[in-house]
Amino acid sequence: MSERTGGTPPRTLAEALRTRDDDALAALLRTRPDLLSPVPNDLSQLATRAGTRASVMRALERLDRFTLQSAEALAASTDPAPYEALLALMTGDEGDARVEAALPRAVAALREQALIWGADDRLRLVRTAREILAPSPSHPSPTGLGPTVAEATAGMSPGRIQEIITTAGLPSTHDPVSAVAALAGLFTDRTRMAALLDTAPPEALTVLDRLVWGPPYGEITSKPAPPVQWLRDHGLLLPTSTRTVVLPREAALHLRGGRAHRAAEPEPPAILPHPSTASAAATAASRPQVVDSAAAAQAYTALETIEELAKEWNEGGPNVLRAGGLSVRDLKRTATALDVTEPVAAFWVELAYASGLLAADGEADERYAPTPAYDQWPDLPPAERWARLATAWLGATRTAGLVGGQDSKGRTLAALGPDLDRGAAPEVRRHVLDLLASLPAGTAPDPESVLARLRWERPLRGAAAGRPEDLRARIAAWTLNEAEMLGVTGRGALSSHGRALIAQDAEAGGAGGSGGAMGAFPKPASRAATGADLPAAGLHAARALAPHLPEPLDHVLLQADLTAVAPGPLLRPLAETLSVIADIESRGGATVYRFTPASVRRALDAGQSASDLHAFLAAHSRTPVPQPLSYLIDDMARRHGHLRIGAASAYVRCDDEAVLDEILADRRSQGLRLRRLAPTVLAAQADPTTLLDGLRTMGLAPAAESAEGDVLVTRAHAHRTPPRTPPAPVPDGPPVPAPTLLGAAVRAIRAGDQAATVVRKTLPEPAGAAAPARGDLPRTTSAETLATVQAAALTGSALWIGYVNAEGAASQRVIAPVRVEGGFVTAYDHTADEVRTYPLHRITGVSELADDPA
Repeated sequence: MSERTGGTPPRTLAEALRTRDDDALAALLRTRPDLLSPVPNDLSQLATRAGTRASVMRALERLDRFTLQSAEALAASTDPAPYEALLALMTGDEGDARVEAALPRAVAALREQALIWGADDRLRLVRTAREILAPSPSHPSPTGLGPTVAEATAGMSPGRIQEIITTAGLPSTHDPVSAVAALAGLFTDRTRMAALLDTAPPEALTVLDRLVWGPPYGEITSKPAPPVQWLRDHGLLLPTSTRTVVLPREAALHLRGGRAHRAAEPEPPAILPHPSTASAAATAASRPQVVDSAAAAQAYTALETIEELAKEWNEGGPNVLRAGGLSVRDLKRTATALDVTEPVAAFWVELAYASGLLAADGEADERYAPTPAYDQWPDLPPAERWARLATAWLGATRTAGLVGGQDSKGRTLAALGPDLDRGAAPEVRRHVLDLLASLPAGTAPDPESVLARLRWERPLRGAAAGRPEDLRARIAAWTLNEAEMLGVTGRGALSSHGRALIAQDAEAGGAGGSGGAMGAFPKPASRAATGADLPAAGLHAARALAPHLPEPLDHVLLQADLTAVAPGPLLRPLAETLSVIADIESRGGATVYRFTPASVRRALDAGQSASDLHAFLAAHSRTPVPQPLSYLIDDMARRHGHLRIGAASAYVRCDDEAVLDEILADRRSQGLRLRRLAPTVLAAQADPTTLLDGLRTMGLAPAAESAEGDVLVTRAHAHRTPPRTPPAPVPDGPPVPAPTLLGAAVRAIRAGDQAATVVRKTLPEPAGAAAPARGDLPRTTSAETLATVQAAALTGSALWIGYVNAEGAASQRVIAPVRVEGGFVTAYDHTADEVRTYPLHRITGVSELADDPA
């Protein structure tokens, strides 16, 4: 790809942009969307904005390694540089077919993004990009090259320069400029340079070997060793200070064989299979089914975990910290309740929040609780529930992996806190899944190869490759773990429903960088949840997952050790009732419930009777009800309610005086400060709830009663937040513009550029008037304006006008008048690309165009 110059080489980036067609301008704005905020007035303003440091740095950060290496090599070359010089820097003297084949693509990418301009015989790197990438003492280049001979000798005395060229065997010159040129010519002449190095001491060549690939700077003493002195005398090491010398760029390139980089990387690293699956060719046919089954099982576990979290916070969850988020103690409690580690608990909490299922209630004593959307969420089919979680995770910028780390001010980042948004997260997640999709179905990737690929694609994003502070690498590693926990992958390989999720998202336009992932973000969950409000990617993934999910069961297996095994997912009413009667001991492919005195008492407190519990277990167990479990239920039912507690501030009532005697004699009851009011009544200086808990810790089974003496049935009180929408993703820079916006922006920039550069007829100026400066608004009298506009309306010609709007802002426009009446002119505005009406009194003046743009 080369610039269309029309025979005259462009002198500036703006002129180079004027030679591009509309498609090329749209491609520039698509790859660098920050140039559209706001839409530039003309191509000169677009070129100026494209050369600002912030914009150039953002563009450089999105280059792959080879394209960036090409830009770095161009920064180390002359300005302008022919394509052949750039090719020589990238391939070296020996050549490289892979680099030769890939370099045109890299140059085209740099030109498309307006980082270089000019034809192939005069490639120019944008000045700001050259300042960022060119070697300098304050900013070493990744190429490892140092300054040129001219730059390194800029402050050197003319006499010293003459000494160097004389020692190097060059004839003396009359001025420093020609002397520097002669020395640079020696270093770039391969034959003469080789002959000079043949005369160097072996130790001097060893010094050059240490500097040739960078850094090119070295320290010397006041009396350098003979090899170093020989290099100084011959100009192969030039002083940059009293104690520092540098290897000139021209000499380094000769020693490198003409290569700007030690190793050019024209091709991205391949995504390799995980070592555990690389030799599984014999089972390749069955691996996709195994992966889908494993992923579906994990997807169901994800749904159960979210439900368990919502139940844990059903009556009102942890308090919100003053600075926002969960405290460390509350996160630990949540992790214990979910039986997971704290980082995993942080992921589930953040996922529920991103899905709109949990939020802060906004009350004075603010705490977290399920949202009203959660009440509809459990009623959806399991596949749709999972799809909501997956699409929320894919598009969320909140990054759970940061929890527990520190921000720039040294403060600990809390789960659900305000500082967890990272705009790059959706793009990285999506791209990691795309890389997994590039492997054969059922193949898990080697995580290191995935990270290596990401470093090649965005070498400037984050810190140096492989360091802990490289955010993109950290997000990628978290993505692999989170995708496995969520069931997007199974055994490390992308599942079929995971492929459906990203494939449909790409078709819907959701893959466009940071803005694309937002397209997959679920709609606000403040209304009733139905399948209709899922994005297309979610519905497609839900349909792919549904066949792999197990059918809910209506039975459990009771065992003699007071446990019940659910061999699969249970029907919701069965699971809810069983979770009241028993405690969940372990989850997985089979969930294990354990019956304890506390769990049976919980069921009795909820209004169940012993006969109800026996009937329930007999109806839903495929095995006979074990005798120990029947004894446990009967024993707890017999003891339940034997003691009655009400509010005096609190009292204990029991028909058996001996039981009350035992309570008074027990030292564990001293904190309740009990005293006997009657043979069957004890009074306590504690509230009923504290008294209930205290007696239960003593192994008793008291029941609360009302003022009328009836047993109070204890049921959980659900606490809900007001309607909440999921948190909005924080984009990583401007979103990729839609095609409609791109087309309108290109037309506006073209029209504005035409208005700024159009050739217009010169109007006769009054005697003594100063000639108008370029860019000034045209000035004509009201009569001249009216006559010129009326004539243009009759002939259909275009005019250049100056216009001042109601706010007093002045602008230049190119219009084609259609009708003039009532003090207004209706015209097609080439600048705005639409028909507009202008008051004649706001037109400062008109001028005919030398060439009609129509």
